[in-house]
Amino acid sequence: MTTTWKIAQLDRQTSDGLVTTAHYRVDAVDGEYSAGSYGSVGFERGDTFIAYESLTETQVIAWVKDKLDVEAIEASLAAQIALQKAPVTATGVPW
Repeated sequence: MTTTWKIAQLDRQTSDGLVTTAHYRVDAVDGEYSAGSYGSVGFERGDTFIAYESLTETQVIAWVKDKLDVEAIEASLAAQIALQKAPVTATGVPW
């Protein structure tokens, strides 16, 4: 299974570029099966400040992961894919 983290959008203060919220997406793919999750993480001014123009997606992803239970999110995506591969419920009618 391959898991990819992406930043969809950043909210920031226009006065100084302080990022207040990162909106992220996590996608997991295993062959023809896939699952995804979307969320947001809020930030407050810390000891270190990086100018908005100097931010990289890699840096912001690291901030997001620091605030989340990454193992739980990725395990949830793996469980969703496992259910796609071996469903335990079905819909339909017998006729």
